[in-house]
Amino acid sequence: MQRSEKAQAVVDSFRKKVNRQAALSFGICAHCGQCTDSCHYYLATGDPKMAPAYKADQVRKLYKYHTDWMGKVAPKWVGGKTVVSDEDLEALKEVVFGNCTMCRRCTLNCPMGVDMALLIRTARSLLTEVGVAPQGVLDVSKDQWEHGNQMAVDKQDYIETIEWLSEELQAEVGDANAVIPLNKEGADLLYAINPREVKYAPLSLLASAKVFYAVGENWTMASEGWDNTNFGLFSGDNALGAHMGNLVFDAVERLGAKKLVTSECGHGFRATKWESPNWTGRKLSFPIENYLETMQGYIQSGRLKLDPSVNAEPVTYHDPCNLGRSSGMTEEPRFVLQHCCTEFVEMHPNRADNLCCSGGGGAMSMSEYTERRLQVAKPKADQLAATGAKVVATACHNCVDALSDLIKRYKLDMRVKTVGELFAEALVLPERPARATTEAIGEVRRKVLVVDDELDTVTFLTTLLEDNGYQVVSTTDSTQALELIRQEKPDLLTLDLLMPRMAGTDLYREIRAGNNGYGNLPVIIVTGISPEDHPDLDFRQFIYQHSLPRPDGFVEKPVEKEQFLLSVRKVLESAQETQPVA
Repeated sequence: MQRSEKAQAVVDSFRKKVNRQAALSFGICAHCGQCTDSCHYYLATGDPKMAPAYKADQVRKLYKYHTDWMGKVAPKWVGGKTVVSDEDLEALKEVVFGNCTMCRRCTLNCPMGVDMALLIRTARSLLTEVGVAPQGVLDVSKDQWEHGNQMAVDKQDYIETIEWLSEELQAEVGDANAVIPLNKEGADLLYAINPREVKYAPLSLLASAKVFYAVGENWTMASEGWDNTNFGLFSGDNALGAHMGNLVFDAVERLGAKKLVTSECGHGFRATKWESPNWTGRKLSFPIENYLETMQGYIQSGRLKLDPSVNAEPVTYHDPCNLGRSSGMTEEPRFVLQHCCTEFVEMHPNRADNLCCSGGGGAMSMSEYTERRLQVAKPKADQLAATGAKVVATACHNCVDALSDLIKRYKLDMRVKTVGELFAEALVLPERPARATTEAIGEVRRKVLVVDDELDTVTFLTTLLEDNGYQVVSTTDSTQALELIRQEKPDLLTLDLLMPRMAGTDLYREIRAGNNGYGNLPVIIVTGISPEDHPDLDFRQFIYQHSLPRPDGFVEKPVEKEQFLLSVRKVLESAQETQPVA
């Protein structure tokens, strides 16, 4: 038997990857079918090949062939099969990356306790080692290895963003002494976040900072080891898992913080608290808690005051798989929401039995599976619609993106917020002065070019920006945008993706092409398109993959005023030291 080089490498590595837990799950499946109806891939498609037992069998074949004693003698008798060609590896990749989010709902419904996600992750590990994985997974993993965070935010940009957010916090709470502390030694807690919070969702980090300010918390963030996400969990790369875990653990010990608090990230909490101590082989001297627990503690201790009437719309809660099923964090978010909202509506099923958002397991970074991801999100969409809620809260930024996509796909009348954002909105603080308009970013009014084919959107954004002190130039024709950039020399471009004459993605490529005098022009993508309706305009591939530099900002339609203005201020502040467009 002549195997390809990659197939041989997979075979050589297989036995080393099978630990005791995997061997047990490989061996005890009774093929009873109890797991089938638990899988959202099967529920949405009715395809028997989406049944968890079938998917696990595609990995189990390797175990039967190479490890099972009977399989070594007569592999066909026990369903054993090896991999021979690169095509075999691609077929396995399709199963373990494209057809499973490793949500573990099937495991909870398995009478034998087979950990399907562990088997899928074992196969992912084998494939990732030989480079057979979605490009987004490979690129994000590379960023975590090389930059220490999944969005390749360099240290200087990170520090400048934290300093800018401190200024935003001061304006928000009306206190010039309010600050987001960085590298403070001896703090009671070190706060580790999802890079999305400094790159695209500063509102979430600002919300947390506002809460810490309100209770007088002795806290800090770190300039290194601040990313609580860990693509080692998704790719099966334990070495990457250990690397990311060590970065965060080293930060806590270096600064002498008493405990580590991770922000609202499902897999980040699971990886940091439960998996990374094993991957690193470290015995930790400090406790780890999720921000949900922190908020609950503040309420129970009476350290702050909340006004739930601020959040008067019906709110439901989506349990992130890695928080609910894999970490048992189910009551904390409900406790918090019941104290900061007037009407909490439970969805069914819930807690450990909740349906996956369809974006877990790294699926949001896998642009080649976008259409499938949204197709299998139908059961989740039905579950959301049945609640009648106007807001779905969750405690995971990955879930925020996935839920936002499926809400657009299935045209649900609701929006997504994190629990922490709702909590901060209900926070009662002393009266503060109104924010000054943005003459504040320097004395010169900054110029924004708005490019959107919807006249209503152009009018809305133009009015919003002008009311906040910006100069605005606009066009509904993307083909005119480049000429306006040359003539008007804007400080910032807001760009829609779905344009009639020239797609926003094509315009973005043209801008970032380099050697044109405006390749460094800051760009905020403002879009409401569904990736399923326009897969060619799926801009998340630029966020996760290296085909082009990531956009400077990303705002979903319908546009929320505060989020949009915060993104504009962040991007302009970050670009303050750069050269003007030539």
